[in-house]
Amino acid sequence: MSVIKETELPKIIKEIESEVGRIVIGQKETIRGIIRAILCNGHVLIEGVPGIAKTLMIRAVSEVLGCEMQRIQFTVDLLPTDITGITTYSPQKGFGVVKGPVFANFVIADEINRSPPKSQSALLEAMQERTVTIARKTYELPKPFFVMATENPIEVSGVYSLPEAQVDRFLFKLLMGYTQHNEEIEILSNNITLNQFEDYHLKKVLSAEKIIALQEMTKKVLSSDAIKEYIVKLVEETRNPNFEFAKYIAFGASPRASISLYIASKAEALMNGRKYVVPKDVKTVAASVLRHRIILNYEAEAEKISTDKIIKNLLEKVMVP
Repeated sequence: MSVIKETELPKIIKEIESEVGRIVIGQKETIRGIIRAILCNGHVLIEGVPGIAKTLMIRAVSEVLGCEMQRIQFTVDLLPTDITGITTYSPQKGFGVVKGPVFANFVIADEINRSPPKSQSALLEAMQERTVTIARKTYELPKPFFVMATENPIEVSGVYSLPEAQVDRFLFKLLMGYTQHNEEIEILSNNITLNQFEDYHLKKVLSAEKIIALQEMTKKVLSSDAIKEYIVKLVEETRNPNFEFAKYIAFGASPRASISLYIASKAEALMNGRKYVVPKDVKTVAASVLRHRIILNYEAEAEKISTDKIIKNLLEKVMVP
């Protein structure tokens, strides 16, 4: 396997974005967020209205990165075994294991909030442990292992909110919005309804082995003591009763948020061809890391104060040491 240098990565990232952009018009920030999460060996929760190509995006990313993909459509009657797999018996072969769709490099958990917590937890356990237990035997999941879960923000009937402790397992929460006017015009003649996925002939830019190597490279990116101090100050401020927006915060971010900011800023530095983290890297990833870890109260909901507004104020207030 050829070694990828840090300085070569920005070119590779642009190539990935260009290939995915052939089938998914716009949404460049979301694509970068997914790539960043993969470098961190983390998982992503994407929130967006139906019809904005959430599922198509991860399918395209998995194809370009040279990895196997499986999709799990979460429904109210989905069982944990539908995700992990089951033990079967046949007179000819005896007992055997049928592995579920979670045994793939990339897993799409489509509308994860449509299933009850018992089914949700089956996937979330696999995300955390990177293993699955079937009939008392533990199986390791393939590497790399990446989960992109989607949720629909506009429906409240027939959905189960993800518990905050489970949402915290996702490295990023990305908000996927509508495309721009010109992009939507381009979508009219270049969409998956008029064309087959295979017609795009997406080029494989990476492979599973190269992704694992890049994940190891991400861990080795340097982060100074001043950067570490800055990250901790940002997270601590969400728990500060004197913070300007403190009255809207029920619970501030946990130490897991600090860890996530730390590794995510390393990935952002690497994507920009650097071996070291600068404050701009931390600021770039702050919203994706913190928006699902700051728990707002009813007063914030009543006054329509969003976590993104709080994070923006946070970045303006907390100075780099």
